[in-house]
Amino acid sequence: MTSRTFSLGGDLTINRLGFGAMRLATGTFGGPPRAPQSGIAVLRRAVELGVDHIDTAGFYSRGDVRANELIRTALAPYRAGLVIATKVGPLPGPDGVPTGQAAPDQLRGLVETDLRALGLDRLDLVYLRVGGMTGPGGESIAERFAVLAELRAQGLIRHLGVSNVDAAQLAEAQAVAPVTAVQNRHTDGPGLLAPCEKAGIAYVPYFPLGGGVEPLDTARLGKVAARLGATTAQVALASLLATSPSVLAIPGTGRLDHLEENLAANDLSLTDEDLSDLRG
Repeated sequence: MTSRTFSLGGDLTINRLGFGAMRLATGTFGGPPRAPQSGIAVLRRAVELGVDHIDTAGFYSRGDVRANELIRTALAPYRAGLVIATKVGPLPGPDGVPTGQAAPDQLRGLVETDLRALGLDRLDLVYLRVGGMTGPGGESIAERFAVLAELRAQGLIRHLGVSNVDAAQLAEAQAVAPVTAVQNRHTDGPGLLAPCEKAGIAYVPYFPLGGGVEPLDTARLGKVAARLGATTAQVALASLLATSPSVLAIPGTGRLDHLEENLAANDLSLTDEDLSDLRG
């Protein structure tokens, strides 16, 4: 492992700065669908710029625009080394917003739907996404995680992850099968980072740039951004990656200019002074 890459599950080396597909279908949670060609262009440019880790989900959709179908249209046949991670668990309500949770006997169908939509025989990484938009709730996840572990044993999944979990839920999952990645909300804090580092698990904070829900701390980031001639978003991503070699970042966008801005964070080198300013 180098500062820019991470060995996912010990057998998939990926760049630590990847791409999140949530914004491909719509720009905001309540907004209209994006034009499909916009998402296709963003995906192709992302791979051209070195992205080899795309984070998606079957419920990333708005109307007839679905992130997984855009990924297949834009990138299949997939180049060697491209890792696609997906999430199962949330179920969309009547308005399309995922407000329900799948029962154990529904998870296989969700995995098979992702396989078909993406045009794959095996998914590189599947997270069990727990709960809603609030933080981890402490519910048991063993029965649902065991279903995914069985699908892994059958060859439909390569690696397993958990999302929106607390320490007890992570331990519960680890008792069932190996956990390769944890994806929790960035603003929930790095509470699981230390155990992930110790176990060689990737820690993948979602909404690394606020997700349109929580604004960036521009006062804290602006001083360093001005010194480096960078944007606050670039400094935010570089700061996140500097937290630990186990941290992966998956900023998402449906716009080419934002994509190129985000990926340029790879070229930022933060000094001790920068990090001191960022950490207050």
